[in-house]
Amino acid sequence: MDERISTVMQARICFPLFVANVALLLLVGAEALGRQEQAPPLRLVCEPAPAEPEAGIKCPMGQSASGGKFTPGGPTDPRALTQLQEAILQQRETIISQKEVIKELTAKLSGCEGGPAGGASGGQGAVRPARRKGLAHPPIKDTMGDPPGASTDHLARSLLALSQRMEILEQQQENVSVRPVNVAGLQALLSEHVEQLGARLLARVQAHLTGQLRAHNETVLQRAVFEAQLAELARKVSELERGVPGLNPPGEFKLSLPLRTNYMCGRFEETLPELYAVTMCMWLRAAPGAAGLGTPFSYAVPGQANELVLIEWGNHPMEFLVNDKVAQLPLSVNDGGWHHVCVTWTTRDGVWEAFQDGVRRGVGEGLAPWHPIKPGGVLILGQEQDTVGGRFDATQAFVGELAYFNLWDRVLAPAEMASMWNCSGNPSGNILSWTGETVQVVGGAAMRPLEPCPERVYS
Repeated sequence: MDERISTVMQARICFPLFVANVALLLLVGAEALGRQEQAPPLRLVCEPAPAEPEAGIKCPMGQSASGGKFTPGGPTDPRALTQLQEAILQQRETIISQKEVIKELTAKLSGCEGGPAGGASGGQGAVRPARRKGLAHPPIKDTMGDPPGASTDHLARSLLALSQRMEILEQQQENVSVRPVNVAGLQALLSEHVEQLGARLLARVQAHLTGQLRAHNETVLQRAVFEAQLAELARKVSELERGVPGLNPPGEFKLSLPLRTNYMCGRFEETLPELYAVTMCMWLRAAPGAAGLGTPFSYAVPGQANELVLIEWGNHPMEFLVNDKVAQLPLSVNDGGWHHVCVTWTTRDGVWEAFQDGVRRGVGEGLAPWHPIKPGGVLILGQEQDTVGGRFDATQAFVGELAYFNLWDRVLAPAEMASMWNCSGNPSGNILSWTGETVQVVGGAAMRPLEPCPERVYS
């Protein structure tokens, strides 16, 4: 915005000189053409110039080659007349061209001062949607078919082109002498008028940019206040739930994520150490009719946002990512019921396994082999991280319920994972365990009482 305002200020300074010069040329050119049409044919008296390699015609209008006064009816030089006629034609074409440029600039300035017309249809006067997901930007008004600031940029480019063409015109004018005309009063009048016009244009642009910035800042501020109030309300509700006897025994709760947003999630207070093998198990239930499972969990470290991720985006199959390397898992959990899911991985040859409801559904190798899981990151439930702990994308969010997320630093045996599904065992992870003290709810997510294990199995 500062660059655009600076461009307009420069245009404000230079534009009066450009318009004054154009007006001067218009008056002089018109007077010369009028005299040429009304007066009898003029003749030039020229004396032959000495032969030189670069010699040209030395006879300016109104004088002879020897410095005498202009004498009508005297002898003529056909070459001088021809060149003079060509110069006059060029000046006339240049003046016509400059008139068109002035008309174009005047129309553009009038449009800027008048503002967008109300009730326009089609592309004019419409509100453009915000590009960033999850952010509500203020409407952007129509500016004669150009984006905000584009008309100012176009005006600056037009003024620059006009300046260059004026310089060429002045160079051509030096080769054809005309009688000077006293236009000091006209120049002063034009300068005053153009200065007033430039001031109105500058005020209009500044008001537009200031209003747009103020509206955007107000929207961002309102969103920040809303999210802060929502997080505070969720924290108080969680404290109330924890204070009710029997509502939240250790592990007997679920994380509810009812909406597809870019701010609602769960977060583990603890981080991970360096890991060479890992097993992650959880109960999950996706919301009925959801397009894709989303991201049940993601672990990001500095320099790598996809250090450890489980995601199902849109119509793509479920994917397990280690150090941004991908393995597709043959799992299907989008039927609206509870499912128990476990994924194991070891740095040795990058071997992985996927279990659903106590049964191994897939196995593979070559997934980020010999790459240890880096320590010091953030593990988020329900959102995919683009940076450590943030920059969530609502289209990749998990919608549904999660429970009993546990993480081990070893590969569990198939029997151990089957026991968690059939309710015969419920081991806790030695790295991360599912308790009310380790999981923090963020952005309106909630902790709810969890259904008994048999009810989850037969859901």
